[in-house]
Amino acid sequence: MSANEKAKAKKEQLTGKVKKEAGRAVGNESKTAEGRTKESKGNLRGAKEKAKDAFRD
Repeated sequence: MSANEKAKAKKEQLTGKVKKEAGRAVGNESKTAEGRTKESKGNLRGAKEKAKDAFRD
């Protein structure tokens, strides 16, 4: 997995998790949903890179 893509995936996951929890804490459903979406995008990016690595080896 390229280091740059791995860092992007981790950043998206972390940002999403923070937004999701902050939205939950204040009761803001739209921020919670936005955080879930961003976290999922990070998870998908990480999975894509792992799949690419599996085919390279």
